[in-house]
Amino acid sequence: MREIDLQTERKTQLVEITREVEAALNGVNGASAALVFVPHTTAGVTINEHADPAVARDFEVALERIVSEDWPWEHIEEGEENAPTHIRAAFMGPSVVVPIRDGNLALGTWQGIFFCEFDGPRERRVYVTTLS
Repeated sequence: MREIDLQTERKTQLVEITREVEAALNGVNGASAALVFVPHTTAGVTINEHADPAVARDFEVALERIVSEDWPWEHIEEGEENAPTHIRAAFMGPSVVVPIRDGNLALGTWQGIFFCEFDGPRERRVYVTTLS
């Protein structure tokens, strides 16, 4: 298993990590897929279009609107008023699996892997491992 360390800059931020995942897989032979996992309850990972950065920003805004900060949340801890961030993370999910073909991620032409921050800015970690 390899680790990718990230520093996010905003409360809600999608960060493309495709190149970092590819680098983590460098030198791995005989794998059929890569598992990308986020070990955080207020962050996630997804695959979507990476050609236009506006797509990531649209995701950020949409998730903030779909799961509003001003609901009557019950999970409220002093200094950690982050109930909506848990819900947003659950929508995105903690992992993705990408097939490996000829030693490379078998992503579509427009696809990229995105780390999804919902409680930043923070230092975060992503685990990358292979499946046989």
